[in-house]
Amino acid sequence: QVQVVESGGGLVQAGGSLLLSCAAPGITFSNRAIDWYRQAPGKQREVVATIDTGGSGNYAQSVKGRFTISRDNAKNTVYLQMNSLKPEDTAVYYCCVHGAFREYWGQGTQVTVSS
Repeated sequence: QVQVVESGGGLVQAGGSLLLSCAAPGITFSNRAIDWYRQAPGKQREVVATIDTGGSGNYAQSVKGRFTISRDNAKNTVYLQMNSLKPEDTAVYYCCVHGAFREYWGQGTQVTVSS
């Protein structure tokens, strides 16, 4: 059974940084697009960043210039480097791996940014 695991969340002060990781043993990342989503309390889940198989990233306007998505295919891992964090970035962050016939989601990692 495929399992997607996010890690790296935590509590950080505004202006700080966190590095999230997404790994999925059993899935080969190199030929899959992968997304980071987030969901804040009382809000809908929204896409934060996406990375294609070539390594090109796209970002939500709210995080552009502050977040960077990257992939290390040798480690089968995708990262989300989050800098200049703001309280409004507080949410559960999820990794979504695009499979051939379905998407695979992790359980999420909590990011809390204090003001």
